[in-house]
Amino acid sequence: MRVDQLWAVRCLGALLALAGAGLPWGWAAEAHRPNVLLILTDNQAAWTLGCYGNRDIRTPNIDRLAREGMLFTRCFASNGVCSPTRATLLTGLIPSQHGVHCYLQAGPPQVGPGSYSTIREFRSLPKILAESGYVCGLSGKWHLGDNLHPQEGFTFWVTRPHGHTDAFYDAEVIEDGKIRKEPTYLTDFWTGRAVGFLEENRARPFFLFLAYNGPYGLGRSLLRPARNRHAEYYADKELPSFPREKMHPWLFHNKEYLNNPQAIRRYAAEISGVDDGVGRVLDALKRLGLDENTLVIYTADQGLAGGHNGVWGMGDHTRPLHTFDPGIHVPMIYRHPGRIRAGSQSELMVANYDLFPTLLDYLGLADKIPGTPRSPGRDYSAALEGGRIAWDNVVFYEFENTRMIRTADWKYTRRYPDGPDEMYDLANDPAERSNLARYQPCEPTLNALRRRLDEFFARYAEAKYDLWQGGGSKSPLVTRPAPRERPAAARKKPKA
Repeated sequence: MRVDQLWAVRCLGALLALAGAGLPWGWAAEAHRPNVLLILTDNQAAWTLGCYGNRDIRTPNIDRLAREGMLFTRCFASNGVCSPTRATLLTGLIPSQHGVHCYLQAGPPQVGPGSYSTIREFRSLPKILAESGYVCGLSGKWHLGDNLHPQEGFTFWVTRPHGHTDAFYDAEVIEDGKIRKEPTYLTDFWTGRAVGFLEENRARPFFLFLAYNGPYGLGRSLLRPARNRHAEYYADKELPSFPREKMHPWLFHNKEYLNNPQAIRRYAAEISGVDDGVGRVLDALKRLGLDENTLVIYTADQGLAGGHNGVWGMGDHTRPLHTFDPGIHVPMIYRHPGRIRAGSQSELMVANYDLFPTLLDYLGLADKIPGTPRSPGRDYSAALEGGRIAWDNVVFYEFENTRMIRTADWKYTRRYPDGPDEMYDLANDPAERSNLARYQPCEPTLNALRRRLDEFFARYAEAKYDLWQGGGSKSPLVTRPAPRERPAAARKKPKA
């Protein structure tokens, strides 16, 4: 080897060693950061999956994710409907910080004049990753505004013009900036576009947000038989994991789906349809040689009660709004071969707002976490790699006039300003049957929980979006906050 060649090799080796030592060689750091595949489903509680104990619904591919990664047994959504939980997942902020308090309705701000991204004023996860060298792609449901145009750092963009699902065939989709009808099964369509994104970007770091609009246990389509490959299997199944209970007096919507075998079987078939999609993208990662360097995360925007507590649906389907666990307890699974131990579980009680700082720190981007607004999210990335961390098992929830604190043993729900309040001893009453809010011996516990709840929102809520203090919302509301029904901020396009 010539001397000049020898020196070139030695210099290159020195550069690589410096980069590996953590010194600021940005190009090397970016090359070694893992890809990220974030799979988000719609209206899916943890109880629907085999890896969380369900024996009725076939989910072999999602169960495989759990076997090959880490399953969080206690992950909770911070709100009961789609748009707020998606905004929280991508910003690490709660509704009284990001201002999206309820689901966005069809039309603006999703499509049409005046459309805008409801989270564009914040440093969102895809924005940060795009600036850090990732190519960002969305395949699936956005439901956060200006749906016709790529948002928040995404360059690959295939989505829907609205949020609700009324059909899985001949449904409207957005591709290349145009709205059209897609004849194929929508769950398969999102999966196919996701696989195409992986094939096109296999040689560069990527963040793929695969946001299924399934299984979606709502809408009139529940009363029609499934058409995917699982329809025949479920056609005669009893599916006892769906409790058959007397209708709760608070149930306001979805009464025709409660204890209805047709709705139950349809929802189960759509869950298995999503599971098929998960299998396809996992197979694509392996086929493309991306398996070892891709962090896969599986979670849901919020849960769904499938008869539990005499309710079908999410938090907005009762009056008053409910906070029962099946509506907010969601799956959370992380898989990254070589870094996350296969078959591991975490008992940490986490919320969807914790994913934002956890993922950024796991990727070596903790310095990119915004300081303002200050996220309530907590970083559990060390636990993903087997580390022991100090942790307070508590999560918080807010949905318009309803706020909740949940610890390992207690849940306290407060509704402003007129109640009713609820408190449950989860250690002895996990099904939330006996409301102890007015039980005098439990008054000290209630006062302590209420104090913690108030302190949390006093610390994190932004005045302009704090409904309890007269702030506004970027979405129409389903309840009447004080002091006005629809604050002006819900009707105005916010500044960038």
